[in-house]
Amino acid sequence: MEKVWDSGRRMSRSIGRGMGVETWGVDEAFLHGSGGGSRRGSRGHADDDEEALRWAAIERLPTYSRMRTSILQAEAAAAAADSPPAGTAEGGKQQQQYKEVDVRKLAVGERQEFIERVFRVAEEDNRRFLRKLRDRIDRVGIELPTVEVRFERLTVQARCHVGSRALPTLLNSARNIAEGALGLLGVRLGRQATLTILKDVSGAVRPSRMTLLLGPPSSGKTTLLLALAGKLDPSLRRAGEVAYNGFPLEEFVPQKTAAYISQTDVHVGEMTVKETLDFSARCQGVGTKYDLLTELARREKEAGIRPEPEVDLFMKILGLDICADTIVGDQMQRGISGGQKKRVTTGEMIVGPTKVLFMDEISTGLDSSTTFQIVKCLQQIVHLGEATILMSLLQPAPETFELFDDIILLSEGQIVYQGPRDFVLEFFESCGFRCPERKGTADFLQEVTSKKDQEQYWADKQRPYRYISVSEFAQTFKRFHVGLELENHLSVPFDKSRSHQAALVFSKHSVSTRELLKASFDKEWLLIKRNSFVYIFKTIQLIIVALIASTVFLRTQMHTRNLDDGFVYVGALLFTLIVNMFNGFAELPLTITRLPVFFKHRDLLFYPAWIFTLPNVVLRIPFSIIESIVWVVVTYYTMGFAPEADR
Repeated sequence: MEKVWDSGRRMSRSIGRGMGVETWGVDEAFLHGSGGGSRRGSRGHADDDEEALRWAAIERLPTYSRMRTSILQAEAAAAAADSPPAGTAEGGKQQQQYKEVDVRKLAVGERQEFIERVFRVAEEDNRRFLRKLRDRIDRVGIELPTVEVRFERLTVQARCHVGSRALPTLLNSARNIAEGALGLLGVRLGRQATLTILKDVSGAVRPSRMTLLLGPPSSGKTTLLLALAGKLDPSLRRAGEVAYNGFPLEEFVPQKTAAYISQTDVHVGEMTVKETLDFSARCQGVGTKYDLLTELARREKEAGIRPEPEVDLFMKILGLDICADTIVGDQMQRGISGGQKKRVTTGEMIVGPTKVLFMDEISTGLDSSTTFQIVKCLQQIVHLGEATILMSLLQPAPETFELFDDIILLSEGQIVYQGPRDFVLEFFESCGFRCPERKGTADFLQEVTSKKDQEQYWADKQRPYRYISVSEFAQTFKRFHVGLELENHLSVPFDKSRSHQAALVFSKHSVSTRELLKASFDKEWLLIKRNSFVYIFKTIQLIIVALIASTVFLRTQMHTRNLDDGFVYVGALLFTLIVNMFNGFAELPLTITRLPVFFKHRDLLFYPAWIFTLPNVVLRIPFSIIESIVWVVVTYYTMGFAPEADR
């Protein structure tokens, strides 16, 4: 939901227009009741019976229709009068009206009014609403799918050139290509050094706990996140095991189960936030969300539980439209802010079947307040939705640091500490180092392992300071009580039978090829309309050039064919070919700017490459034909080409 990521942003739905037809009034207190059966006003039992009949009518609908039908509350102020009209509250008090609606046909104004009413204060209302959703799920005993990510004895190494061979010169590139070709034949010529990025690290990222990955620059944080997300570069050598709920990465599809969110935001600038997230949802599919809603409705019907209208409606429109009609923007056009782009990048993954998020330096370019708001909302999703999130931040503010439950401190490719945030300072005090009161805990943790900064935190001034290396910290942690608990936890293999069947994704294709093609065609046609100025300008430019060319190669009447005329005709043909060929170059920058987005979507298995290519080619063929026809109509007869059809 957009409001989750940005206070003040609105949610809107583009699925359809219109609204339901049946309305009735109920007391305002009904909204705050548990399961719709708490306080009743002076309206009496007649309205109570009518409400029960309305819910009973919805429950009798087929499953497909019931999942798309709910009750919408609308506020209406009755005029003050001694004898209020039927259906209004006495004394002109504000009353509530409810109407049965099809969530696919909810009007834009009704959607916005509903979201504004539910999320008046972003942080408070977000948690309140997530708590309502979770209570509704717990009430019928549904177990949410959870994912625990374990990594044991993980080592990542890279083979790289050193010295002058590491420079990206033309000569070095040619030598690298040649040596690579010879390497396929088993011939090794160049010398390469082995760089260890991660060294024998083990740990676990648990669901329902916000985990912060800390470490100084070049400590291996990004490599660890990529390794856990299954997106490690093939040129790197990996040893050790990474498993989700006991399943190695080779036994399921990690790109669909987990998402790596980089510190750079890559989006199509011409698309709005709504269109970006809607396209992501269409490519990824809804995953298990629809199955969860269906099972929830079935169990509530069996238990005779009447859902609260506010919660029921929002659950049925949740994930269908979660954004505002503002373009994302890029370097050439103004769009949403950097913080909002970061929210879109995260929301792009959440709308799909992803259960695990690995977030790399998402605070880059953001102020501390915006970072706090994003992390706070993610914390609520983790705690109430039992999600799994591992997030790396370089210098989090103290209030942001306090939002995390667990800490993983990485330095020089080794894990120095992993466990609850409450015990991290205790561990370093046992090693002889203390965090000053003036210092933030996060800054202390990133500096205490540094040889340059470590001495200032030495606690016992009576004893001489001795530098403690990262390897010594890592060995000491294994004997610390938190390290012993972690070792015991990893020593017991994860029971695969405990894994929820909806926790992992085992199929690359969660959406049919037809739906992917339709989504891709819709996106390309949308971008063509957004860049209509380019196509109009190209056509006008072509007409002007055609008029000029007509005057240069003007042939008002046919003459006897001779060699000079041949040169003129050949020149006209070559000029025509060059103009029409270079007229399409104006679209080249548009294509190049979209390539990073294509690479991101391809790596995330949104669609195969041909799904992206086919609409680009097919939808631009009519424009090429139109441009050619325009050129021919203006120039063909004025240049004196043969008018006979058979020639």
